[in-house]
Amino acid sequence: MQKKIFVDGMFDDGVAGKVGAAVKGVAGVTECVADPAKSQVKVDFDESVGGIEDAINAAISGAGVTVLG
Repeated sequence: MQKKIFVDGMFDDGVAGKVGAAVKGVAGVTECVADPAKSQVKVDFDESVGGIEDAINAAISGAGVTVLG
């Protein structure tokens, strides 16, 4: 499944890199692209992994960025 997550606080490539690395570290995530220009994170993941969406949001928050919505 692919999901776009809108965020606040990801203003440059450095922060985007931290967010991308954190999300890629979540079990079940196959791809992640953090785009600071659009303030969004595109994530491909295996939706059969229990709790993965919460884990992705926690990884983004843990990188110092706020998940919107």
